[in-house]
Amino acid sequence: MPEPDPHDPKDAIQSGGGGAMSLATGDAEALGTGPVPGGPASGKARSLWSDAWHDLRRNPVFVVSALVILFLVLIALWPGLIASGNPLQCDLAKAQEGSQPGHPFGFDAQGCDVYTRTVYGARASITVGVCATAGAALLGGVLGGLAGFFGGWWDGLLSRLADIFFGIPIILGGLVFLSVVTGGSVWPVVGFIVLLGWPQISRIARGSVVGAKQHDYVQAARSLGAGNGRLLLRHIGPNAVAPVIVVATIALGTYIALEATLSFVGVGLKPPTVSWGIDISNASGQIRNAPHMLLWPAGALSVTVLAFIMLGDAVRDALDPKLR
Repeated sequence: MPEPDPHDPKDAIQSGGGGAMSLATGDAEALGTGPVPGGPASGKARSLWSDAWHDLRRNPVFVVSALVILFLVLIALWPGLIASGNPLQCDLAKAQEGSQPGHPFGFDAQGCDVYTRTVYGARASITVGVCATAGAALLGGVLGGLAGFFGGWWDGLLSRLADIFFGIPIILGGLVFLSVVTGGSVWPVVGFIVLLGWPQISRIARGSVVGAKQHDYVQAARSLGAGNGRLLLRHIGPNAVAPVIVVATIALGTYIALEATLSFVGVGLKPPTVSWGIDISNASGQIRNAPHMLLWPAGALSVTVLAFIMLGDAVRDALDPKLR
């Protein structure tokens, strides 16, 4: 095969952020200024994602939060690893009793093992958080990206639609929306959070795409005949997705807290589903007589939300070039 010509734009432009690096390297060599630091002559250039992963591995906040989240995901998938009991098996004779051998967290007002319910409650919270975040990121990212890329009436329509959803108080919206939906399962709660969560991510995606499409390598690819689909998927998308990932990661912890809040007020998850919000609601009236009923599920919820927020902050610091 013939060697690529560094002075030929067709050979210099690569997809995504790599195209800008290759074009800059070729221009520097053509002007006789020598190799660009980090360019091919001084070693393989690292991408934004390689640099981010390099920084994340050395960030203790990321390591600790990632380990906590990994543990939570494992017990959500396989709660039997650390809890052998049945969260729905209760004994009224032991109602509100404290810690006992084999029951370290004591019992709730119905005589259910608080430890077992706390462990199994991670499944509902993690499921709602992950599914709602994935749905909101996908819907908001696609709509916001298309609006930022094409602009015009589509951009204006999406902006006005997002403003409408921003004006809906989230708790009031949950009371209205979820009170109509019966069953109290996970999926209506996920659908509600996606419905009110996509506008925030769509605005982030729109702004990121608007900034990315102004780059020189995108204009060069367009001048060489690249279509809209190729520009979005190969050039703009990979360079605009980082802010969306950061916002979605932080929002995941917020969505878990929102699910617990909705379950606490009685419109979210409902029994027999095991949820931290349900257990906190049931224990709120017995906080003086049996504080352990509230302490453990509330503590698990707080640690989970904090872990996801810390993870999002670490990812933001690693992916934001201005913080380097």
